[in-house]
Amino acid sequence: MKTDSEIQNLKEDLIRKGVKYCIGAYVDIHGVPKAKCVPIAHFEHFAEGSEAYTGYALDGLGQAPNDEEIRSVPDLATAIQLPWQPEVCWFAADNAFQGKPYNFSARVVLQKVLAEAASLGYRCNLGIECEFFVLKYDDGKLSVPNADDNLTKSCYDVKRLLDSFPLIDRMVTTMNDLGWDVYSLDHEDANGQFELDFKYNDALSMADQYVFFRYMAKKMAADEGLLATFMPKPFADKTGNGAHFNMSLADLKTGKNLFVVDPKDDPNGLGLSPLGYAFVGGIIKHGRALCAAFAPTVNSYKRLIRRGSMAYYSWAPIFNSFGTNNRTNSIRVPQGGGRCESRNADSSCNPYLAAALVFAAGLEGVRESINPGAPHNENLYEFTDEELRCRGIQPLPKTLQEAVDAFEADPFIEKVLGKGLRDEFVAYKRQEWTDYHQTVSQWEIDHYARLF
Repeated sequence: MKTDSEIQNLKEDLIRKGVKYCIGAYVDIHGVPKAKCVPIAHFEHFAEGSEAYTGYALDGLGQAPNDEEIRSVPDLATAIQLPWQPEVCWFAADNAFQGKPYNFSARVVLQKVLAEAASLGYRCNLGIECEFFVLKYDDGKLSVPNADDNLTKSCYDVKRLLDSFPLIDRMVTTMNDLGWDVYSLDHEDANGQFELDFKYNDALSMADQYVFFRYMAKKMAADEGLLATFMPKPFADKTGNGAHFNMSLADLKTGKNLFVVDPKDDPNGLGLSPLGYAFVGGIIKHGRALCAAFAPTVNSYKRLIRRGSMAYYSWAPIFNSFGTNNRTNSIRVPQGGGRCESRNADSSCNPYLAAALVFAAGLEGVRESINPGAPHNENLYEFTDEELRCRGIQPLPKTLQEAVDAFEADPFIEKVLGKGLRDEFVAYKRQEWTDYHQTVSQWEIDHYARLF
């Protein structure tokens, strides 16, 4: 908490930079930012949580029409002066209720998990890979704007990347100006799809960055009359949008990565420490339940398939398993070790909610020294269901309904989120599943209207 003088100094600095308005952006249960806009003259009150909200007007914040309002409390260390609108300053924010952190706020829950990690001497490091499509959206239809971006395998294609250079360069330049240190960018596997990767951070800061990135990408694409979409699977015959979570624990005092070990000292040769294996074991223990937070939409499960309508394998993880550089596992230990990657996370996730649950699961694995078993190096896509059962390999949920069932049934979820937030997530996602099945799709019309 900043002192009155620190708040005043920050206000004066923002005014010198041309800021006229401030936004304290918290998220609803879907991870979508919400806020009021406050003139800089009222910054002192804004900093103290002056802005009140009717929680019933928002998804998943646990309120009824007769409840007292919730408030947004900006994290003043997270200021971003919008490069394209410099009179506005964006802050990540928490929700508060009756003067206390609000338990239905996913950002608040994540901070509780990180405090637990800190009590054990750990800092939780997280990197999220940003995959997204840049498309035309016209009369409810999505299409690839670049007619030349039509290769069956367009991954890493230089021409198709540079065809979109002005937009991608604007995104990367903005991210680097914010100090995010983008280290790689490419045309991804699907037509119209891109990936931007930037330096890992502590888990809270990375979740803040990911929420802001989605907003930024949509704004910059819209400036060109296009849509940057984080829909997990926009096209049935193309790969989907992942948001792979790359995780490690570091020593809280020294910053040393505690998952790193010489591959020669790892019996599996992956370069992962015993602490790292236990962390993976915790994630696998709760893997099916975690999937609902990592892949939280009906559309998510059209990504988590072996092949479907595609010309080749989907790259998507569909097994609750781990291995080396083998992308058929849901958890991968990349070459060089020192971290684990949860690959079933997709671009529609609420990063605060997903990070809170996956780090809590990993920490449980550490406390209980859970053994994840031997890594899987096989192409698991090629095994039958019976062969997978014989190897003890559990599938991830195949639908949102199945994922929510696992989420609701695992007592660990309520332990981390509390009953209220757990129940809100379940209620919204069950309604989403019901709404989906009550909608008549074009596929149904095409298949049934003239059949009988």
